[in-house]
Amino acid sequence: MKRLLLLACLLFSSSLHHAAFSADRPNILWLTSEDHGPQMGCYGDTYATTPNVDALAAKGMLFNKCWSNGPVCAAARTTIIMGMYPPSTGGEHMRSMTQMPKGTKMYPQLLREAGYFCTNNSKEDYNLAKTKETWDESSGNAHWKKRKDGQPFFAIFNETCSHESQIRTRPHEQVHDPKGVRVPAYHPDTPEVRQDWAQYYDQVTLADASAGKRLKELEAAGLAEDTIIFYYADHGSGMPRSKRWPCNSGLHVPLVVYFPPKWQHLAPKEYKTGGKSDRLVSFVDLAPTLLSIIGVQPPEWMQGHAFAGKFQSEPQPFIYGFRGRMDERYDAVRSVTDGRYVYVRNFMPHLSQAQHVSYQFQTPTTQVWRKLYDEGKTTPEQSIFWTQPKAAEELYDLQSDRDEVHNLADKPEHAEVLAKMRQAQESLAVKIRDVGLLPEGEMHQRAEGTTPYDMAHDDELYPMQRVLSVAGAASSMKPELNAELKTAFTDKDSAIRHWAAMGALMRGKVGVEQLHAELLNAAKDSSTYVQIPANWALAKHGSDAERTAALTALVSLADWSKHNVFTCMSALCAIGDLGDAAKPAVEDLKKLPTKGESPDPRFNSYVSRLLADLTGSTPEFEPDATPKAEMPQGKKKKGKGKKKVE
Repeated sequence: MKRLLLLACLLFSSSLHHAAFSADRPNILWLTSEDHGPQMGCYGDTYATTPNVDALAAKGMLFNKCWSNGPVCAAARTTIIMGMYPPSTGGEHMRSMTQMPKGTKMYPQLLREAGYFCTNNSKEDYNLAKTKETWDESSGNAHWKKRKDGQPFFAIFNETCSHESQIRTRPHEQVHDPKGVRVPAYHPDTPEVRQDWAQYYDQVTLADASAGKRLKELEAAGLAEDTIIFYYADHGSGMPRSKRWPCNSGLHVPLVVYFPPKWQHLAPKEYKTGGKSDRLVSFVDLAPTLLSIIGVQPPEWMQGHAFAGKFQSEPQPFIYGFRGRMDERYDAVRSVTDGRYVYVRNFMPHLSQAQHVSYQFQTPTTQVWRKLYDEGKTTPEQSIFWTQPKAAEELYDLQSDRDEVHNLADKPEHAEVLAKMRQAQESLAVKIRDVGLLPEGEMHQRAEGTTPYDMAHDDELYPMQRVLSVAGAASSMKPELNAELKTAFTDKDSAIRHWAAMGALMRGKVGVEQLHAELLNAAKDSSTYVQIPANWALAKHGSDAERTAALTALVSLADWSKHNVFTCMSALCAIGDLGDAAKPAVEDLKKLPTKGESPDPRFNSYVSRLLADLTGSTPEFEPDATPKAEMPQGKKKKGKGKKKVE
């Protein structure tokens, strides 16, 4: 009898402990969706049909100005999981893989250490290698219902129906009338474009319905008033010039939050029922905000700022964006907004916004848009996307130019604003030691034995400010800075030499003529990442003999059996930019291997896609390339693999 009484007391004590713990900390539910911007009723879009999120906003609050930092899923989700900017961790490139900075943890692990049951259902897509301790469960079956009795939970349910791939799925039963679509100024007004936009709205409606289902499930369990709810999408719409481009159309996302009355002391200071906040927030802020809500001070290595909870900070003056490699195409872009102006800094202005990313070109809008541009039938606003070179700096006023098609960077009356925004971008690059200014392969080489983040904080391994200075001079395309580039060609650091060669390439024929001797030497540099832009420049603007030699060198650099995958991809991108000048190499390109070693299987098809684009073959999309969440022990997936989702 005594043993029974003792057992009963222990059980009662345990239940009290769980009840007290649960009462002391809120549950947190994140409802997320893919590839859609703030095209929702609560954001004033009368064409949208989003009753569930609208209702959540009516009893909660929405943020008018939230950016995803990265305009594609893996980059955006890598930002969220760490509370750090991927250009500081080496995780900015699409479907890359690198190591987390030493001494850091992904935020779910920190929540678990605080006693939370953490589930993810189910997309991860991080560019950083996670540990087994990250989630209690991350799978299509993950659910907050599996927690221990009384244990507070943090749960994510991610909806994929609004993904880019669903915009172009045919046949499709149209719900929103294409005639009612507002076609942005950068898109041509054609039936294909209108159908894609209307179908996009249809899919956002489905994402809203999914959110409604999860909200009803929470309410049916009696947990609605014990749970803080966030709804957001992972980046802008899946339409071209939104997804993959780090301007407002690619980064602006909905963010709706609800804090029940008992937890409103943890809400943002400006929180009010049905309110709208103009506070600038972005995905780098989500992890520190979560920790702040549960009463844990965010670690110093997190680069975001909590906007709710015990440790919430004051509103920030700027939010930031970035673009690195998008699938098989390299680029380096940084952006910043103060809520009104958007500043874009192109470190590779010789490349258009619309590089040939094979996956993006499957969308009907992209195809018809390109055809019209080639036929000379697009307006100046519609031509920006395809134009080479693009401007080194872009500045847009969202107040008068919501579609970001009127560049104010060269307007004297906006010189002060331009300088302010430029300074903000450069200051962040220095603060986080932006490692994305290194060629991707060289970043991995320098970080061997450590991590890109830790390598970047060693000035011997990465003279960051010198690299930023030369990259800025090179990409400015200003002829008066040629003397600085000439000196940079002889620098002991290969990244400096890389940007010197890039600067000559970006300046076109004149740059090649003025830096000709330096390019000839650079074409034989010890670093392949110096050789590639030097040979690229010579193949494009050199003499006939130099073009032939440079093209031969680039084909050799594109051989996966001789070089690493990053060198191969870079060389193939260079060859692709040569246009007709690359035709003599087509037969040799057909002989190159499409398989080889790489740090992660998720981007193994990229070399194949680049070669397909150059040789006219069919691009490869690996069905199993998308990172999939782990299945629970003993569960097996049914059915055949689906096409890759990016």
